[in-house]
Amino acid sequence: MARACIFGCAGPALAAGEAAFFRDADPWGFILFRRNVETPDQARALVDALRTAVGRRAPVLIDQEGGRVARLRPPHWPAYPPGRAYGRLQPALGEEIARLGARMIAADLAALGVDVDCLPVADTPVPGANDVIGDRAYAEDPAAIARLARAAADGLLAGGVLPVVKHMPGHGRARADSHEALPVVEASRAELERDFAPFRALADLPAGMTAHVVYTALDPAAPATTSARVIGETIRGDIGFQGLLLSDDLSMNALSGSLGERARAALAAGCDLALHCNGDAAEMRAVAEGVRPLQGLAAERAEAALARIAGPPEAFDAAKARARFEAAFAGVWAP
Repeated sequence: MARACIFGCAGPALAAGEAAFFRDADPWGFILFRRNVETPDQARALVDALRTAVGRRAPVLIDQEGGRVARLRPPHWPAYPPGRAYGRLQPALGEEIARLGARMIAADLAALGVDVDCLPVADTPVPGANDVIGDRAYAEDPAAIARLARAAADGLLAGGVLPVVKHMPGHGRARADSHEALPVVEASRAELERDFAPFRALADLPAGMTAHVVYTALDPAAPATTSARVIGETIRGDIGFQGLLLSDDLSMNALSGSLGERARAALAAGCDLALHCNGDAAEMRAVAEGVRPLQGLAAERAEAALARIAGPPEAFDAAKARARFEAAFAGVWAP
């Protein structure tokens, strides 16, 4: 039975020691970063090796948003704009092109065997916040964010790629980068309603990711990832999200404690899967020791999420899509 975790690996090829560890640890899935992808043939071989290590078609994730957050880049893969570029188009056009862009990304990923994308970003930015979200957000208006995020999720699903909406219940107010430090948001519960709105509108999506952010109005003692109150009362309750819930990367500096403690805390709080990304062998061993097998309701959510991409992808003309995409952004954005 797979463990309730997702791991990265150290480089562009799987080392023998990594393969042996993954065979024994049996993580539910894997995640790729820029250090892991050099060429299409190499990336496909790595994906195959990861799945061979665990003896099944384990899900393989990537963060391919566009803009700053893109693991696949030219010259081997096309560039895509940040989320904000879609929000600058006229509303109907923005939704069409956000869906089309995500459908194109799905085709890029499917060609490598990658079947999960940590997209869309449904965070609502506010003035004065840290730029860790910045132009990754589709807009500043929650309703516009929800529409564009929905379009992107639909485009991924049409291409057979599972979307992961992030970062619940909202990272847009954070005044620190959670990769580096723990953000503390002191907004009132009423103010936070604005941040929850896009996630509430997207609550039917199959998978989501938590934020390593403390919301003092919700739980002053713990960030969302390790807060049973935030996950149970806000993410599952107020927002109504019942899909597969991933932690954000446990190796980020926002969290404290050993990696095993972080993994145990995330699962105990209500995350279904503990995500660890940096490929550090000692840290992965600690996470593996800290997590349980994926079973019960968490396993049901994982199965239901993957069922959303079980059918054949929607028909797609790549050349026609690229021409339409580039025409929509003429004079607005260029790679």
